[in-house]
Amino acid sequence: MSAFENIVIGKSSIPSLIITVILMIAIPVCFFIGWRRKHKEQTKISWLIAGAVGFLVSSRVLELGVHYFCILADNPVSRVINENTAAFVLYGITMAGVFEECGRHIVLKFFLKKNRTRENAVLYGIGHGGIEILAVILPAIITYLAVAVLFSSGDKENALRTLNITEETAAAALPSVQAAASFDYALMAMNVIERLFAILLHIGLTVIVYYGVLNARKICLPAAILLHMLMDTFPAMYQRALVPLWAVEVWAAVWTVIVVFTALKLYGKMKLSSHQIENIL
Repeated sequence: MSAFENIVIGKSSIPSLIITVILMIAIPVCFFIGWRRKHKEQTKISWLIAGAVGFLVSSRVLELGVHYFCILADNPVSRVINENTAAFVLYGITMAGVFEECGRHIVLKFFLKKNRTRENAVLYGIGHGGIEILAVILPAIITYLAVAVLFSSGDKENALRTLNITEETAAAALPSVQAAASFDYALMAMNVIERLFAILLHIGLTVIVYYGVLNARKICLPAAILLHMLMDTFPAMYQRALVPLWAVEVWAAVWTVIVVFTALKLYGKMKLSSHQIENIL
């Protein structure tokens, strides 16, 4: 397949991918260990697990099910969305905001009625953001690493056979191979920074939704959905090549600061102990 003949793995691709894999694992682990050590008495591991499960069910099961019909399947709805950039961006950010934040709200309100502390809310956010790294981002980086290692051997035919790339799948596989070949330390830094922003965002949004659950503030859920949608706007536009990658990172930084600042203010208001809250509820 001639499209792959010019693929050259950069000198920094493999080492930068290895470091990225290590850091992707380290981010959620360090957040968890640091928070758990500081607030062991106020936190329960069940909240971390609930955050992880909540993300997987809301985002990787329910949301992907809708994506299959609206994006992947061939029907009038999918054709409108895929052929119209504005519709694609609006659909993408709406689905992400609604499914993740409503899922967060449902779990926090109906399934986590014990040990309701503000520290546990943060732990839930770590579980939510952490499993996104481990279950979604990390496998993709590992795949890039495998591709880079295979193509670096110089035997492209063997690499294509190992990756099961055929004439029929070559066009779809080419962008991933090119991404692996061009991966470098700059992309490593951007990926790691983006994940740091993401996990802080998930912690912040969890605190906002949790505050609404505790205080019966209905505005908190739609606010979290809107903030999530705004955060995802530039990433969705980047998928359509409307903005450069650096703009996505700047946009993410701005909204992460806004969300975290809002969450810190609400976190400071939640000073009741778990026992006091349970008595009120």
